[in-house]
Amino acid sequence: MISLLSKLFIKNPDNYDDAEVRRKYGILGSITGIFLNILLFGFKYFAGIASSSVAVTADAFNNLSDAGSSVITLAGFKFTGLSPDNEHPFGHGRVEYISGLIVSMAIILMGFELLITSARKIISPEDVDTSMLAFVILIVSVAVKIYMAFYNMSIGKKINSAAMKATAADSLSDSVATSVVFISMLIMKFTGHNIDGYAGTIVAVFILFTGYSAARDTVSPLLGTKPSKEIVDSIDSIIMSHEGILGIHDLIIHDYGPGKMMVSLHAEVPGNRNIYEIHSLIDHIENDLNEKFNCECVIHMDPVDVNDSRIEEMKGRVEEVVKSVDVNLSIHDLRIVPCQDYSNLMFDMIVPPQYHGKDKTIKEQVCRQIEEKYPEYRAVIKTDKSYI
Repeated sequence: MISLLSKLFIKNPDNYDDAEVRRKYGILGSITGIFLNILLFGFKYFAGIASSSVAVTADAFNNLSDAGSSVITLAGFKFTGLSPDNEHPFGHGRVEYISGLIVSMAIILMGFELLITSARKIISPEDVDTSMLAFVILIVSVAVKIYMAFYNMSIGKKINSAAMKATAADSLSDSVATSVVFISMLIMKFTGHNIDGYAGTIVAVFILFTGYSAARDTVSPLLGTKPSKEIVDSIDSIIMSHEGILGIHDLIIHDYGPGKMMVSLHAEVPGNRNIYEIHSLIDHIENDLNEKFNCECVIHMDPVDVNDSRIEEMKGRVEEVVKSVDVNLSIHDLRIVPCQDYSNLMFDMIVPPQYHGKDKTIKEQVCRQIEEKYPEYRAVIKTDKSYI
């Protein structure tokens, strides 16, 4: 159904990298979710009242909250399409993450309310009417939720949307939760044991876990997470495919919402090349990255003395020393500055973020080993952090 609707309402539906196509997929998926969840709410609520089942009724209101969540997701995709303005020069892409966070909070609230209701049902159980109609509605509900999980995950992967993937996970957990309610009614019908309150508790736990997972997935990009290995490798591949680039480092990627990135990096270039030629090359690379990732890119040029064989030789030796201290360390921008009685061996050393607070100790270890092994040099080290 989603595939058919996308062909009818989305121009160039296969161009998933296009911001407008991506936004329309999000809107289409959200509207479909609103419609199906309201439909399920009506059916389940009727079945819950008819069977006097708190688990079924609670599951119905869970679907109603899902419809509300889809409304918030819809609003998020609407705001995402707004153009940058004076107060938000990087656009409004992060609204999608905020809408996902609101959805997750609503899911958690619903889970707590259901948990309280189920606890009361355990203390004071009520008879449950296991009618055939209730069973049929629950079976249909499971099938619809599995379908919703499938199409939301499919859209989420196509447009790389954390909000849609979270919605897919929510739909999948709903199908599991409804299956638990279905099983509890079967047990009541064939054994006479009323476990409705316990089934409601299990459903509540599923809802709470789903809400927690959705919150975690939406809070992380708001706080700032490292970019995916695929993006980093792709950027590296594009840059290194240009003749005249010797290496890159200090790559930083800022995420301002899906499809909206700011990229900055240092590119090592031959120091003996014409500066205007190198500047033109850097401009060309920035344009390539902009077209590929729809990002703004800033590249700093780091000239390398390619005529001094000592630099390349010492770089290899220093890398051996650094790796002997810790295999997770790396260096760049090595240069040799002669002094009266010795030469300064100056370079930047990248220290992983998890080593926070240990920079000074690690730097002292590297300096000591270099100067013991190569007494004609004095190590002058600047520590950097890796953001990839």
